[in-house]
This record gives sequence, C-alpha cells and structure tokens, in this order.
Amino acid sequence: MPLLDHFHPPLFPRRHWESFHVTWAGAIADALNEGLLPDGYFAEEHAHAGARVEIDVATFADDSAPASAGSVATQTYAPPAPALTIPAAFPDEFAVRVYEAEGGARLVAAVELVSPANKDRGSHRAAFANKCAGYLAQGVALVVVDVVTSRSADLHGDVLRLLGWSAAPGLPAGTDLYAVAYRPVVRDGTGRVEAWPVPLAVGRDLPTLPLALSAELCLPVDLEATYAAACSRRRLG
Repeated sequence: MPLLDHFHPPLFPRRHWESFHVTWAGAIADALNEGLLPDGYFAEEHAHAGARVEIDVATFADDSAPASAGSVATQTYAPPAPALTIPAAFPDEFAVRVYEAEGGARLVAAVELVSPANKDRGSHRAAFANKCAGYLAQGVALVVVDVVTSRSADLHGDVLRLLGWSAAPGLPAGTDLYAVAYRPVVRDGTGRVEAWPVPLAVGRDLPTLPLALSAELCLPVDLEATYAAACSRRRLG
C-alpha cells in the first residue's frame, strides 16, 4: 500500500487524518501484541490532540450519598499567585507504548506518529523533540514516523541536536517525510544512541524498522503492513 497524502486533497478534508493516526497506532499495537512481543511485554496505543492540561475549578455535591458519622471533610486549597509564568507547548500525542509487565508496567519502547501541530511553530517542535530526547535519555527505544505533508520541519535533526549530535542527521537535505528508529545502548562503558533514518515519499512503500526492547532484543516494526491494515480499516485507497 503506497503512502497516501492524508493532508491534502483528495483525501483532506473529506477524510480526517486524526482518525487515521489513531487507527494506524492501533494497527501497530495489534501487530506487536499479536505475534511480535514476547511473554511479559504488552503494547498500548495513546492518542491525544491539543493541550491536555486545563485549569477548571469546580465543586460538586453528591446529594444521593448520605453523610456518615465517620466521614472526613476534604479541604480545598488555592495556591497563591505564581511568581513566574513561562509559556509552554504541550505536544499532540499519537503513539504506541511498549511496556515490560514484570515489576509493574515499565516503559521500554515507543512509536510516535508526528502530527501537523508537532511541526507547527518553534515551541511545538521543541516540545516534541524534547519528549523524544527524554525517552532516549531514560533508555527508552523510539521509532518516529513523519508522514505530515502540510508542514516542513526537521524534527529528527532537532532530536539529534538535543542529544549533542552536531553531525549530519542521516537524511538527505530537504527531507520532509521520514521514519527513524533510535536505540539507546551502552557499549564498552559508553552510552550512545544508534539511529536508523529512512526518507519517505508519497506513493512509495514504507520500511520495516527495528524497535528495541533491550540492548539485545529488537523487533521488526513493519510500517508498510500496519499502514495497509489501517487503510483497509478506514476504506482508503
């Protein structure tokens, strides 16, 4: 199933890219859970568009619940006015997270599908790149897939710069669409991040990339097969 353009006619605005991203994340999670992940691991999709933090103070009284003699009153607290307010961006999230169940759901890997907002203004790009670099700094492997044709941004380069890598980003100049796998490892006592960047193009098939669960164990994430499954579910193509 060659890559379609989900952000321009004829698909857009007749079909919604948000729905497709959610479906694609679900197809990736299904592929991992149904045959790739070993026992003791599981994958879950996560989707959220727009700011997830919103101040909304309200008090509710449950008249149907009788007061008991042993009930304890809950006192609300309003903090003083903040001494400092800093502008911030909260990135969209269309992702699959892989957890090791033993010891209590430890995050070991993630797949991030880039949204238009992630490539919008500088603060949004920085928020997304910081999230990705944060994964890697915690030893969490990562795959990033950018099929957004409506905006241009070098998010891969932004991630590398946060990691202190000033060399070429591993993609041809002017590449707007790409997929890249990152694996944080320690070799010979030295920490490093290994990367597998692949340029993408509308009308071409998608690659298979490695998703590391540990320094020794990698799984093949077949972006082409999961993309085709998502297109089938949404009756595209």
